[in-house]
Amino acid sequence: MSPTEIFYVVIGLLSIVLTVYPNRHLFGGRAGGITALEVVYYLTALAALLVGWYFNFQYMRTYGSEATWANWTKLLFVNPASASGGQDLLFANVILFPLWAFFDGRRSGMKWNWIWFPMSALTSFAFAMALFLALKERQLRWNAAK
Repeated sequence: MSPTEIFYVVIGLLSIVLTVYPNRHLFGGRAGGITALEVVYYLTALAALLVGWYFNFQYMRTYGSEATWANWTKLLFVNPASASGGQDLLFANVILFPLWAFFDGRRSGMKWNWIWFPMSALTSFAFAMALFLALKERQLRWNAAK
C-alpha cells in the first residue's frame, strides 16, 4: 500500500469511528443481539468497503497525479452505460442519502447524522448505506425497548 492509500484508509476508518461512536449506545444489551437482517447489512457493508477501496486504489495507481475527485466524476460519464450508473450514484449519494440519513436518522434518534455523507465519500456509498441501515435497525429496536 502506498502512503496515499494508507492515508485514505485511515481517514475512512476515522469517518466510520465518527459515525459509530456517537451511536455506541446501540450496541448495549437494550437493542438486543444481532439479527439476520443486520448480518446481511454488515456483510454487504464490508464487501462494498473492500471492493470499493480496491477499485479506488486501482484508480489512484492508474491515474497518479490526475486521480482527483473531478477526474473520477468525469470518468463516470465516458459512455452512456457508465453515465447511467454514474448519474444514479451522484443523485443518490449527493442528494438523497444525506437527506435520508439526516432526517430519518434524527427522527429515529440516531446521533451525528451529518457524518454519513462525508463517510460515504471516504469509504463507499454502498458501505455507508448498509451501515446506516444496520444502525437504524438497532436504533429502532433500542427505541422499542424503552
